[in-house]
Amino acid sequence: MKTKTYAGIPEEYAKLECAKIVLIPVPYDGTSTWQKGADKGPDAFLNASENMELYDIETDTEVYKEGIYLADAVTENASPESMVEAVHQVTKSYIKKNKFVTIFGGEHSISIGTIRAFNEVYQNLTVLHIDAHADLRKSYEGTACNHACAVYEASQNTNLIQVGIRSMDVKEKSVMDLDKTYFAHEMAIDDTWMDSAIEQMTDNVFITFDLDAFDPSILPSTGTPEPGGLLWYETLDFLKQVFEEKNVVGFDIVELCPNEAEKSSDFLAAKLYYKMLSYKFQNEDVEDGYNDDFNNNNNKVNNFSKFNEDDEY
Repeated sequence: MKTKTYAGIPEEYAKLECAKIVLIPVPYDGTSTWQKGADKGPDAFLNASENMELYDIETDTEVYKEGIYLADAVTENASPESMVEAVHQVTKSYIKKNKFVTIFGGEHSISIGTIRAFNEVYQNLTVLHIDAHADLRKSYEGTACNHACAVYEASQNTNLIQVGIRSMDVKEKSVMDLDKTYFAHEMAIDDTWMDSAIEQMTDNVFITFDLDAFDPSILPSTGTPEPGGLLWYETLDFLKQVFEEKNVVGFDIVELCPNEAEKSSDFLAAKLYYKMLSYKFQNEDVEDGYNDDFNNNNNKVNNFSKFNEDDEY
């Protein structure tokens, strides 16, 4: 029997049958190659969320009232491949329940499974990849399910747009679409990058957000921090525009590597998650439960989907 709820919200907002939002923790750190600890990220994120104010000033909303179901964690770790498949299947099962599905990792290899699930459901999917690293290796250290390969599959099967990149191997250039890649050093002197990136997106957008996209000055607790990253308000400005102009169908957040001596990173991750939900649902009427706006928006699963309700997965 599950007793804990996301952010300590009342049970009435935490039940699967009435929640619009599902949160899936994936405490996995099987392929990281420098600092270990991303498997502790989901718990640190959830603990920080319990100490966060649930009224969002900017949107004047309390998005938790839309209902947020905290799913059982995906703990499969026998191999990177088995983890990816488990994440894929669990994620897809909740999408098919017509939920707004969100995932918190864990290292970035979990996103291979989440992206695969969303791409199997939505036609013409854009994957918005916000990260310090390109993550475009076809294989790394003997597996295609490595964190360094997080969006290689997406580069082959979706409209991949990469934002904040400032670290990569030269071989990844052969895979990268340079016209849809926004390097951090160029973003720093280009006021048009946000509009340009959004113009390249299709209607349906899945966001995979690696927390090392942020500058280490505001989020040091990640496995591979890189100087020269995004700051808080420019990131929110971009995300808000994406949510306003596109149908964001879901998102994941990865690579929180908590440090007992530094809690601000945990709290930033918690705040980012809640902000993204607030942007998604800010025009919803929470008193109406599954209101028409939400259903019309999520009916795009049916209008643009690749499965029927009777399909197996």
